[in-house]
Parts: sequence; structure tokens; C-alpha cells
Amino acid sequence: MSPFNLLFDAFIAWPRRVAAHLYWLGPLFARLTTGWVFLWSGWGKLQNLPQVTANFVDWGIPFPHVLTPFVSGVEFFGGLFLLLGLLTRISAGALGITMIVAIKAAKWSGVDSLETLLGFDEFEYLALFLWLAIAGAGPLSLDWLLTRLRYSGAPAGLVSQPA
Repeated sequence: MSPFNLLFDAFIAWPRRVAAHLYWLGPLFARLTTGWVFLWSGWGKLQNLPQVTANFVDWGIPFPHVLTPFVSGVEFFGGLFLLLGLLTRISAGALGITMIVAIKAAKWSGVDSLETLLGFDEFEYLALFLWLAIAGAGPLSLDWLLTRLRYSGAPAGLVSQPA
């Protein structure tokens, strides 16, 4: 075997084979981590809507009396759905949008470099939400189970088969 093939196998092929057995772990860990954080963040906002509304007003977010309970609900239910792995792509997309708005409204004035922007927790969450919105919930999720039921040999009449 050539030195190139040995290096390729050691540093690319072998790690890829190992990762193939653990592909379920990434989405699960990302969902549980972000889901837990946003479930409780949303719950806290829902319990303190007047103060959060005042913050939205200070940040210049339009329609704060409408958007405060809406965003709080997105965080709470989005976090819950991520924990369950249910409606993951939609939940991650909605939570990603809230992170973009949070960066723009509350953090943007403090951005003086790419390093600063990338260092915000909100940007890190945005990256995870983008990945979950694209990759999906993974096999340890209700999304996966519902998809398997929908397209597998479920009992006749329980689910319809794809055309």
C-alpha cells in the first residue's frame, strides 16, 4: 500500500467508518442541548412578559407587545419539540430566525469584528439550528419514527404508502 493510501486510510477513511456508527449522536446531542436551553429560556420569558416586552422596546423591535409572547412561545415550544425530535426542521428554522433577530437587535452594536460576532452564544446557537434545519433530527427522534411509519410496511390503513 502506498504512503498516500496509508495516510488517507488513517486520517480520512478510518475516522469516517467510525463516525458512520455514531451518526445518531450529533443531532441528538445538538437537539437535547439547544432544546433544554430554549425550553427554559422561553418559559422564563413567558413568566416575565412585561420585563421582556420592555427589553424588546429598548432594542427597537417592532410590535413588541405582539412579538414578545410570540417569540417566547417559539422558544418554549421550539425547545420542547427539539427535545422530542418532533418538527425539528421547522423548530430549528424558527429558533434560528430568533437568533438572527437577537443578534441584530441586542448585540449588533457591539460587533467590531468577525471574531466578536462568532463569539456570541446566539451565533453558536444559530449554527446549530442551521445544521439541525438541514440535517434533521436524526434516528433517535419522533420525526424519524413518524417517517419510518409513513414510508415503511405499517399495517394497511394505518398509513398510506408513497406513490
